[in-house]
Amino acid sequence: MAVGLAAACFSAWMSVCAWAGDAWLSFPGGRGPGMGKHIVLISGDEEYRSEEALPQLARILAERHGFRTTVLFALDPDGTVNPENRRNVAGLEALQTADLMILETRYRQWPDEQMRLFAAYVQSGRPIIGLRTATHAFAFDKDTATSYRDWDNRSKGAWPGGFGKQVLGETWISHHGRHGVESTRALPAPGSAGHPILRGVENVWGPSDVYTVALPLPEGTTPLLLGQVLSGMTPEAPPVSGTKNNPMMPVAWTRTYATSTGHKARVFTTTMGASADFASEGLRRLVVNASYWAVGLEKKIPVRSDVRIVGVYEPSFFGFGKHRRGLRPADYAR
Repeated sequence: MAVGLAAACFSAWMSVCAWAGDAWLSFPGGRGPGMGKHIVLISGDEEYRSEEALPQLARILAERHGFRTTVLFALDPDGTVNPENRRNVAGLEALQTADLMILETRYRQWPDEQMRLFAAYVQSGRPIIGLRTATHAFAFDKDTATSYRDWDNRSKGAWPGGFGKQVLGETWISHHGRHGVESTRALPAPGSAGHPILRGVENVWGPSDVYTVALPLPEGTTPLLLGQVLSGMTPEAPPVSGTKNNPMMPVAWTRTYATSTGHKARVFTTTMGASADFASEGLRRLVVNASYWAVGLEKKIPVRSDVRIVGVYEPSFFGFGKHRRGLRPADYAR
């Protein structure tokens, strides 16, 4: 799809100007440790408003840290953003020049030409960050000739658990916390406090619930944060009593994915990541730090990464059928 450059510049006091194509957003980045690195962020889930969260994350990475960023969306034929359209994402060609892919999709069924671009990135050994529903990023019909169809945690195919299990470290199993009732406080996993991704990370909370994870995690996977299930939907709510927090489920981890071609990719996954979760400064810092780590810049992670909101961020609460209708990619740059 040809890019019709439509400038969507921020307020005069801001240094970054976003250039919105017909189908995606690009933020040029500039000075900062991430200068020269390109991050592609792919949204597309029906429930957790990744189409809102990822543009804000891209703006922080570009303006505060110098990364060049591109945000992709699920689009309808009229060019409007529709996360309920599971069969299209525009602009995956951007992955050809990406140094990092950040993914937050759910049960996608992209056409072959789009999946080839995605699979080529995965097989290249370049780093991947998976957020929330990326554990179950794809769900193809059983007769579809792709290993990405095997997402189910009970699947016995050549790629059990599919992309989520094999690449990110876990696929969808169930809600561990009570969805919409019990929120999540993330606490450092034992022995993780010195990890560079956790530098300056504190007070991580989100209204989304803890996901169930099969324990132990796959070999070579390092838990960073554990999810304490809270009895309410505020950061001050006490932990639930009983067995839900014994043991606590990992909600953030690192691992290395070995591709079929022998490449090894750095992978970071967090099962947090609803747009409302990113109101948490701690979660924003976690993912920004993970981006540094993923591209090999862990020695440049600041003592306290600057994750101030760029512009205005008013995330919608999660839920099906609640996305803002009629918006185009450029609308998420303002």
